[in-house]
Amino acid sequence: MRYGVIMAGGSGERLWPLSRHRRPKQLLPLIGGKSLLELAVGRLQGLFDNDKILIVTNADYADAVAAAVPQLPRENIIGEPVGRDTANAVCLGACMVARRDRQATMAVFTADHIIRPQDAFAQAVGRACSAVENRPQSLATFGVRPTWPHTGLGYIHRGERVADSVYQVRAFREKPDHTTARRYVESGDYYWNSGMFVWKVGAILEAIRQYLPESASQLARVGQAAAQGKDFQPLLAEIYPQLPRISIDYAVMEKAPNVLMVQLTCQWLDVGSWPALADVVALDGADNAVAGATVELIDANRNVIFSDDKKHLIAIMGMDDCVVVHTGDVTLICNKADSQRLKEIVDGLAQKFGSDYV
Repeated sequence: MRYGVIMAGGSGERLWPLSRHRRPKQLLPLIGGKSLLELAVGRLQGLFDNDKILIVTNADYADAVAAAVPQLPRENIIGEPVGRDTANAVCLGACMVARRDRQATMAVFTADHIIRPQDAFAQAVGRACSAVENRPQSLATFGVRPTWPHTGLGYIHRGERVADSVYQVRAFREKPDHTTARRYVESGDYYWNSGMFVWKVGAILEAIRQYLPESASQLARVGQAAAQGKDFQPLLAEIYPQLPRISIDYAVMEKAPNVLMVQLTCQWLDVGSWPALADVVALDGADNAVAGATVELIDANRNVIFSDDKKHLIAIMGMDDCVVVHTGDVTLICNKADSQRLKEIVDGLAQKFGSDYV
């Protein structure tokens, strides 16, 4: 059988002040009144049965996640006691899938992207599942053909073609400088690393046992407890904080010998910061991206404006290239260029005010 696992554990500090510890970005109604998590689950409808879609998220908001996607069984929402990066989230998800079906095909997705059109995404997922079912020792990832020299993403160096839109991977490349990124784009042989994967559950568990044995052995205990119908959360809370914090790319994908890349011919947008909102909402005549807000704009250009209160008017005059975000207890105003530094504000607020504003 085929299973889909969605990783939804990030806190989204770059979308502060709307995103908070108890209200992470994947639960925010940013796109047409729907959250990124709802959109992520919606993309999997028709590809996987609802009882075969699992979500690995932070335990603090597992109940909120379950409420947001009531079509999924509550036991399919798995709460991490603490964040330990994607290698452990993948391993935990794989152990939970394996307890149901050790022969399963497992696809791993993220909850913070916009991917469209749906039919192209579905075709790529189908190709990836078929590829690893034909080559059960392989690990597959999705590569997005770059449209500009992005320096904030990792890249995949494409190798030989093995099937329709399926290629061997020569190497993974870290986030490059602008000159290197431009060379990658111009070559046509490099793709953005999407952070999404497909594999046989046995293959990924074997790879994690080889390259990250501590996580594999400890989380196998959690999977065994779940398979026996026991409450595995106390054991998970004991084990998880001791595991190494590492991504699945560093831990496994960059070392594994049999890695495939499936070309994802979709619009793929990472909604990880406020300027990214301009890529997913309609712009006005002055290229302002406005979501959820009532505005009066005079000589204002290329701003990103968000409010969670439609009755609250935001008036801007003579201001360009800024981010303005209004919530019930915080208003943020900053230059777009400084929006990547929001973690500095969040860290400072935590030290000064505790958890009141974070």
